[in-house]
Amino acid sequence: MRRRARVALAAALMLSQPQLAPAGDEGDLSYRHFIDSPRRIKCLYGYVADKTGDHASAIRIFEDCIARWNDVYSMIWLAQILESGIGVPRDEGRAARLMERGAMTDEQGGYATLARYHWGVALAEGRGVAADPVRARYWLQRAADEGDTQAADYLHRLGAGH
Repeated sequence: MRRRARVALAAALMLSQPQLAPAGDEGDLSYRHFIDSPRRIKCLYGYVADKTGDHASAIRIFEDCIARWNDVYSMIWLAQILESGIGVPRDEGRAARLMERGAMTDEQGGYATLARYHWGVALAEGRGVAADPVRARYWLQRAADEGDTQAADYLHRLGAGH
């Protein structure tokens, strides 16, 4: 009985260990596998590429996702890369245009709401665009109305209340 338990435990441990891909093959779960993929799931892998420091691959993925699908998630991440200037030249103007593009989509909630919040902040602070408090309040209010608590807090700090 003890031997049978040890064999079962060893088998369970072997099955729970990740299977390693052959050397040089990262497998189809690697973000590198998705850089040139025509599948939309690649947009999520852009985040992984950026967080591992492969900014060039992240940018390629995000730019392709924006071109193919007008993907708001990719607009937000690419804008944040451009705002930070980490791994690329800082470009607040292009970052603001990406947030505006995301804010203007017909989507409701989710990443479109987040883009509306960031676009409102850019307008409020004049980041990459001329400051425009009236338009800033409009976009922040719209994001707040869609449930973004950060937008509501920002409006409150601006004295607009919510």
